[in-house]
Amino acid sequence: VMLTGDNRKTAEAIAAGLGVEARAEQLPQDKQRIVGEMQKEGFKVAKVGDGINDAPALAAADIGIAMGGGTDVALETADAAILHGRVEDVSRMVTLSRAVMANIKQNIAVALGLKAVFLVTTVIGVTGLWPAILADTGATVLVTANAMRLLSWGRQ
Repeated sequence: VMLTGDNRKTAEAIAAGLGVEARAEQLPQDKQRIVGEMQKEGFKVAKVGDGINDAPALAAADIGIAMGGGTDVALETADAAILHGRVEDVSRMVTLSRAVMANIKQNIAVALGLKAVFLVTTVIGVTGLWPAILADTGATVLVTANAMRLLSWGRQ
């Protein structure tokens, strides 16, 4: 759903291009109310905005995303900012966020898995303290290298 203060004709033209429903001529408090209603219905709400009129809804949303060319109030209120101000960058941000969360889960599994294995094998006497220390350092190197893969995200 696109919530905008713009007139209905402009809103419908933009919404048609994006393939979303438009609710035009919305005041800041209307946008905030609608975000709250959607949350009460069980939706996770992401609000994208660029102006002072979007700030209340950005703050109320589960995720507030400010467009880079927006006002200082919108940028400060939002959880994230899109620097170039292109709507398609919202989709890229979601994809990157999912990649980051997957990477975090992988890193936790690798680090805790290695630590658990070497904790148990050291306690029961299968391995000594030095192999456990080296495994711990190795786990740190592995998760760091895995996290660094994200630095090239978007360049592939």
